[in-house]
Amino acid sequence: MSQSDCPPASHESAIRAATPEDVAFMLMAIEEAQKAPLIGEVPVGAVVVLDGQVIARAHNMRSVDHDPSAHAELIAMRSAAKHIEDWRLEDCTVYVTLEPCPMCAGAMVLARVGRCVYGCTDPKAGYMGSLEDLSNDHRLNHQFPVTPGVEAEACGALLRDFFRAIRKRKKAEREARQA
Repeated sequence: MSQSDCPPASHESAIRAATPEDVAFMLMAIEEAQKAPLIGEVPVGAVVVLDGQVIARAHNMRSVDHDPSAHAELIAMRSAAKHIEDWRLEDCTVYVTLEPCPMCAGAMVLARVGRCVYGCTDPKAGYMGSLEDLSNDHRLNHQFPVTPGVEAEACGALLRDFFRAIRKRKKAEREARQA
């Protein structure tokens, strides 16, 4: 079967409803995200859960590590793989405060994650439903369910507040230079 013969990705069939446990784990991812601005990073956090236990957690480290791949969910997935001593994260759920980008969504496919739960959507880079949906692309060798929108308002507020503060600071700096 050629790629053009494959059915298009359909996000709708892969969506799962959130559970109370999803909310609890997302709140942990939010706690992780809140650490990021303290070191100048964009507030995105992630936790990886196996059998009801958090086995890894991380927040964005791109600027600090000078690493374009240091997204919260990738760091957490690397840590989880080391923890279980296996690159396959089949029984793991990745909780992340922002819809994964193409790189992170692709890593989840390659790691064969069991599920992804995310907070707010990313209309400019999201690849689990916003722009495309790698989680449910039947041309790939792995698909997995996604639960979007868990604590979306809180996750979105972290990002809005962070970028609002940056814009405010930059405006104040411009005005100070002009004075």
